[in-house]
Amino acid sequence: MIRKYSTTLHGHRTSFSLEPLFHDELKAIADERAMPVAALIREIDDARAVDDNLSSALRLHVLEWLKTKVRDAAIS
Repeated sequence: MIRKYSTTLHGHRTSFSLEPLFHDELKAIADERAMPVAALIREIDDARAVDDNLSSALRLHVLEWLKTKVRDAAIS
């Protein structure tokens, strides 16, 4: 099930839709990086192409983060 979430990016309210598991992973990434979830979302938003959807960019960030962790664990 997809849920709507809201945050403020550069002074403007915006919303995005994610499955709760992706949102939970975003919170885990933010915790691991010792930053607020809103700051992580702002960072991802700033890095995405103008035509890219924020929800998709957030999912892709989570996917890349997890793939990197798996790769790093395999190398260790």
